[in-house]
Amino acid sequence: MYIDPLYIILVVPTLILSLVAQVLVKSTFSKYSHVQSSKHITGRDAAALLMQVNKIGDVKIEGVRGSLTDHYDPSAKVLRLSEPVYDQTSIAAIGVAAHETGHAIQHAVSYGPLKLRSALVPVANIGSSFGPWLAILGLILSFPVLFDLGIILFSAAVLFYVVTLPVEFNASSRAIQILRSNNVLTEEELGGVKKVLTAAALTYVASALTAIANLVRFILLRGSRRR
Repeated sequence: MYIDPLYIILVVPTLILSLVAQVLVKSTFSKYSHVQSSKHITGRDAAALLMQVNKIGDVKIEGVRGSLTDHYDPSAKVLRLSEPVYDQTSIAAIGVAAHETGHAIQHAVSYGPLKLRSALVPVANIGSSFGPWLAILGLILSFPVLFDLGIILFSAAVLFYVVTLPVEFNASSRAIQILRSNNVLTEEELGGVKKVLTAAALTYVASALTAIANLVRFILLRGSRRR
């Protein structure tokens, strides 16, 4: 059985990092889900307060099933908070709610990277779904044009992952800043929030590195075929 050495060298380490990141974010969130905030406000209340302070009145806050399924939907202007966040008063709940509120604030102020990421969504979905398969098919059939098309499409998906990084980092930075400036949490509690958001950020870094590693692998394979 043939084993691609480029896959072992480039991709496998990033997949391991992704696995570690997933375990870390779940364990960190679980840990701080059991640490109650001193002011006992829920994730929903924290999000509502922070949006009020930032004069955002056209975003709805809804509950959504699952754990760590929290997200801001810019097209519907809806902030969706998961069950362990929506009506919970833990440090983890408030931190995640504040992070998602950070995305709503980004949308309100037309934050450039968020606009770019939103614009990339359609082509990134196509690129991630079809790009690798077209590249592999082009490789099998010795059809360079098909291989190149696959690489181009997948590059759009990689760009999406890369642009996601500043969007997520900025949302976390905004979350910490607005929680501190509005005295929602103490400095000690903010330390816990930082750990939760840092663990979450690592998952985005791992995803971006995995995508980049796969793209580099395809490019190197393409180059080797030209020799």
